[in-house]
Amino acid sequence: MAAPGEPARPWTEEQLHSDDLPKKDIITFLQDSASDSFLSEYKLHGNIKNVAKTAKKDHLVAAFNKLFETKRFKGSDAQDNLAKDVKALKVDEKVKETKPEETVDEGPPKYTKSILKKGDKVNVPKKGDTVHCWYTGTLEDGTVFDSNIQTSAKKKKAAKPLSFKVGIGKVIRGWDEALLTMTKGEKAKLEIQPEWAYGKKGMPDAKIPPNAKLFFEVELVDIE
Repeated sequence: MAAPGEPARPWTEEQLHSDDLPKKDIITFLQDSASDSFLSEYKLHGNIKNVAKTAKKDHLVAAFNKLFETKRFKGSDAQDNLAKDVKALKVDEKVKETKPEETVDEGPPKYTKSILKKGDKVNVPKKGDTVHCWYTGTLEDGTVFDSNIQTSAKKKKAAKPLSFKVGIGKVIRGWDEALLTMTKGEKAKLEIQPEWAYGKKGMPDAKIPPNAKLFFEVELVDIE
């Protein structure tokens, strides 16, 4: 007779070895009845179809008999409870980790845009589109740290706009976000906070100091 909390044996030894009993039925019973550590030991975790593909019938019968011999049923294992506790702890940690990031994303945009020249109001770039831009970047004191606009007539002919895929992190976030609001032909002035520019580190090579607010004049000349 089965002990309290112990499932009754659904099959006789003869039935277990019979070809009429599918492997899947034994796996289902074991997954429903055995403790986590027992299932791990006999490699019986996972999708029933996948386990049935790899496990031999003899292995399953041996596991079935061992389960009733050792009585390592669900909930009988201290390790089972420990595993649950650890799992719960990990879930809590994940929740804590993601909360600050969500708050950052929900905050107001870290840039402002003022339109200097209106675009066609029809063609707006989508994430992953290639955009072509002319731009000039300045610091708060008016120092130009970067520009692809040429002043001499000779260089103007050879000059090409900056091209990149927008919205996927190829450029600073302030650019990515602002360009997704612009239309073809639009020219705008962007004021980008350090968080959406080069942040605490700045960019010494480009003479951008730490925590610098950046200003750009950007013209969206084409979208592909």
